[in-house]
Amino acid sequence: MDVAALKRHCRSLPGAVEQRYDAPANILVYAVGGKRFAYFKTSEPERWRFSFKVPPERFLELTDQPGIKPARWLGHHRWVTVVDVSAMPAGYLKDLVAWSHRYAWDRLSRRQRAEIQEGASAPDGKVR
Repeated sequence: MDVAALKRHCRSLPGAVEQRYDAPANILVYAVGGKRFAYFKTSEPERWRFSFKVPPERFLELTDQPGIKPARWLGHHRWVTVVDVSAMPAGYLKDLVAWSHRYAWDRLSRRQRAEIQEGASAPDGKVR
C-alpha cells in the first residue's frame, strides 16, 4: 500500500476528517469527532512517516519489527510510527488503522457519535 492509498483509506473511515497542520508541527492528521487516530509527518527528513495508536498488547510486538518504532512524543501513549508504509502488508496496516479509528470513536460521547452518523447519512453526504 502506498501513501496515497493509505490517505484514501483513512479518509474513508466513518466520520474521518483530514486536517493539515503547517510549521512547526508539519503533520497531516486524521481524526473523528476531534479525536486523532492517525497522522503523517509532512516535512523532511521524516516525510510520509505514518503514526497511529495501537492496542497495549501489540505495542511491543510492533516496535520489535524493523521499520516500526514508538512515535516521537506519543510513544508513551502507545502510538507507533511506520517508517515506510509500502513495506507493510496492506491488510495488516488497514486492520491496525481500523483499530485506532475504533479506539477514537469509542472515546466520543453518544451525542457526538449520533451527530457524525447523522451527518454521514445526510443527502449531500457532507459531515456537518
